[in-house]
Amino acid sequence: MISTEKLKLLLEKTQEIAKEAGAFIRRERQHFNLDRVEHKGFNDLVSYVDTEAEKIIVNKLSQILPEAGFITEEGTNTTKAEVFNWVIDPLDGTTNFVHGVPIFCVSIALMEREEVILGVVYEVNLHECFYAMKGGGAFCNDTRIRVSAAQTLSASLIATGFPYYNFDLIDKYLAALKSLMKSSHGARRFGSAAVDLCYVASGRVEGFFEYNLNSYDVAAGTLIVEEAGGKVTDFSGGRDFIFGRQILATNEKIHEEILNDLKKAWA
Repeated sequence: MISTEKLKLLLEKTQEIAKEAGAFIRRERQHFNLDRVEHKGFNDLVSYVDTEAEKIIVNKLSQILPEAGFITEEGTNTTKAEVFNWVIDPLDGTTNFVHGVPIFCVSIALMEREEVILGVVYEVNLHECFYAMKGGGAFCNDTRIRVSAAQTLSASLIATGFPYYNFDLIDKYLAALKSLMKSSHGARRFGSAAVDLCYVASGRVEGFFEYNLNSYDVAAGTLIVEEAGGKVTDFSGGRDFIFGRQILATNEKIHEEILNDLKKAWA
């Protein structure tokens, strides 16, 4: 069990680490070229920037909480611990980064057993640092953030992530998207799940849904949404959204409306 004061200190230091990694990513983007891209799988891109940013983060986090293990996207450290584990996506939105689309971020969460207790998402291009600790509210650059007050799906803007390599469920996904597009202000695809979640938390969009995500894509953002007053579930309305590869995050008020559409599409 980490005390509140220690958790606050860890949160401050994690923000500093995320910003340091973000500064590295920003510098590298200035002279980056497509020749330095590798493929982990079909449309699953990675570059030396992802790997080096992760090394920076892992090294710094190891110093501030030596007993913690790691769940990392690029596998620079995969030693898991029994109680505390850092969950890291060093560059969420790699495809955007590669193509020069300015929406990508650093995402870092700390889990205590099965619960996320700290989350930081640093959007590199706008210098926006979203963060939260369990029970402490959600913030962006030291300003408290809250989810949107929109009461209905018809008054809402929805974010999503398109399938880009696993197309087995694409028909179900498109059925859900079609229904939601007809009953909302529209849908947006920003290209970074961590940023999507922070946009829900800050009231820029009312909801976000996606499938086939990993823990490092969503761990930090889900805590930020919940601490901002939002609601997060899987597509069945349960709590298996960190490792369950399905996520729905909303301002809480429109959650059941979207959930009903998802349940119908995924039936």
